Amino acid sequence: MENDGNKKLSIFKDKKVQKQLTLYLIFGGFMIVLNLAIQSLNESIAPIICESIGHVQLIHTFYCSTSPFDMINLVGTFLAVGVTVIVKFLLDKFIVFRTVRLVKETSREFMIYFTFSVLATVWNIGTQFILYQIIGIPWFISGIIALSTGYLLRFFLDRKYTFKRFRILEE
Repeated sequence: MENDGNKKLSIFKDKKVQKQLTLYLIFGGFMIVLNLAIQSLNESIAPIICESIGHVQLIHTFYCSTSPFDMINLVGTFLAVGVTVIVKFLLDKFIVFRTVRLVKETSREFMIYFTFSVLATVWNIGTQFILYQIIGIPWFISGIIALSTGYLLRFFLDRKYTFKRFRILEE
């Protein structure tokens, strides 16, 4: 049993794993910045879109409406999450874990990756809610803790399940 614990801890001493984890977390940080940039850009262009083509019922209902939700923020959030999930998947696949797969296998990888993204989002929201609302840790600190632990968890899930059977790209 003690051997199992040593084996689990030795993964952190593996230089390849350290490099993968470092890249994974750096790209995670970039994705947070990209997510916020997309949402900010959406907020900036929304008035122009709503003023120029907001009279089209479809655009008004699904983008410019504020009832029952602020659709501009909702659309911006979904757009930002969608873009960052795809970009992060590609970075993780080709740079962090350096996998090469057929299209069919890549589709399967993406579905697993997307599922873990949904679970990580639930983890992040739940963790931040508990830390901020229940324990009383400041919102910003709660967010950093939630995102950090979420990305750390995601790294091991992606390493073990999403990109588990891979062929290393030639360096």
